[in-house]
Amino acid sequence: MKMTTLCYLEKDEKYLMLHRTKKVNDENHDKWIGVGGKFEDRESPEDCMKREILEETGLTVTDFRYRGVVTFVSAQYPTEYMHLFTVTDWTGVEKECDEGELAWIEKKKLLTLPMWEGDRIFLELIAKESTPFFSLKLTYLGDKLTEAVMDGKKIKI
Repeated sequence: MKMTTLCYLEKDEKYLMLHRTKKVNDENHDKWIGVGGKFEDRESPEDCMKREILEETGLTVTDFRYRGVVTFVSAQYPTEYMHLFTVTDWTGVEKECDEGELAWIEKKKLLTLPMWEGDRIFLELIAKESTPFFSLKLTYLGDKLTEAVMDGKKIKI
């Protein structure tokens, strides 16, 4: 089992996205994702999110919203529990990331980028300000999303 965070920094109707191109043996290779990573010992989800953002972007989070938990199930990878955040305020100067290229992408263009199918589901959920905290389970066969369950109920994919 793997515990991770994923975060979308927001400004001017854009999200800061990471095009994963630099890591060797990267399950996210060539995909666009938010910023985040694996928990370290004794970290809370918030601790991990803040540390990963600082390490990958050089930015220090000052305001965020915890949006939900996403469970990834796959025969290829261990089950992953990802804690999802949005960030609306930070300090610091953006730096180059050693995992790929960072880019500010207009929210309306996000879904045109190469990404995991399930990412499209939770990006739509966090786009709705009325969506409360949610639990989303995404089941994959290789790169293919085979099932999505939100708050215990199957949703159409």
